Amino acid sequence: MVQSEDIIDEPIILTIAILGGTGNQGPGLALRWANAGYRIIIGSRQEKRAQATADELNEKLGSTFIRGMRNEDAAKNANICVLTVVATAHQEVLENLKDALQGKILIDVTAKVVFPNADVPSPPSAARVAQNILGDGVRVVAAFQNVPSHMLALDLDEPLDLDVLVFAENAETANEAMMLSDAGGMNAYYAGGLDKAIVVEGITAVLVELNRRYGSKDGAIKITGIEK
Repeated sequence: MVQSEDIIDEPIILTIAILGGTGNQGPGLALRWANAGYRIIIGSRQEKRAQATADELNEKLGSTFIRGMRNEDAAKNANICVLTVVATAHQEVLENLKDALQGKILIDVTAKVVFPNADVPSPPSAARVAQNILGDGVRVVAAFQNVPSHMLALDLDEPLDLDVLVFAENAETANEAMMLSDAGGMNAYYAGGLDKAIVVEGITAVLVELNRRYGSKDGAIKITGIEK
């Protein structure tokens, strides 16, 4: 596990910062991981907004596992950071948080799919962009791009009927995200390095099209024929 000198609360409990965590994907991930016993920090550009989201999530859980901070403070106080911003804010947020993220693992949930057209994105992958910006002092992982955000908040004690593809430059780093995936009730597979993550970003665009065409919002992926 990545260590930090500034971990809040009990240091033996993993702390996860969800940066840009007030949007669509962040709150659902926060609920699942807090429900599994992790300490969660919701990050936002505005501390009041982050804390308001944290208060709402704590009320749903009946707990105090979640708190809100500015993105920079959230990153500094976490073991693992998860980036859940819209594609158009991706680069700016990374550049602003470069120093705070040094020594961390960053799980990048970004798919470079811009609405309303939701066209298939071109390389490099968002995770590769993140790694290039942040440098070797941060271990970047790509994961959770194909998970419908609204499903995360449903039946927190039940697993989700979907799979997560995880991309990282080595299996050890990928394993950190896979453990979080398992804790959140999502089955995960290590699928290769960061450059391959562009494939799941394209799948996100395809799932958007399928959901529109067939009147759904539950489109996700499942891997068959492979036993872990």
